[in-house]
Amino acid sequence: MATIKQFEDLEIWKIARTLCQDIFEIANSNTGLKNDYKLYNQINASSGSIMDNIAEGFERNGNREFIQFLSIAKASCGETRSQLYRIVDRKYITSENFEQLKQKHLY
Repeated sequence: MATIKQFEDLEIWKIARTLCQDIFEIANSNTGLKNDYKLYNQINASSGSIMDNIAEGFERNGNREFIQFLSIAKASCGETRSQLYRIVDRKYITSENFEQLKQKHLY
């Protein structure tokens, strides 16, 4: 089994990056979310935090710290998921769009 030498090769980081990109596309589409500044900024930050914490933990070069940062990334994922519920409740996206995002990224 090959040793992973950079965080960009981690499948979990790739999924987190795609989630961040999908959130950005939703936020900048014609949904109106961009005008809900606080929620827009919160979900943009929390989705980015997922991939950033995975990368930071990997770069620490220690399993214990990496596990700690994966835990932080998981918490950011929960925060993003909660914010997506608010986005659905405020009708920026449909329930079907939300379910697709959850299936693709969050479970």
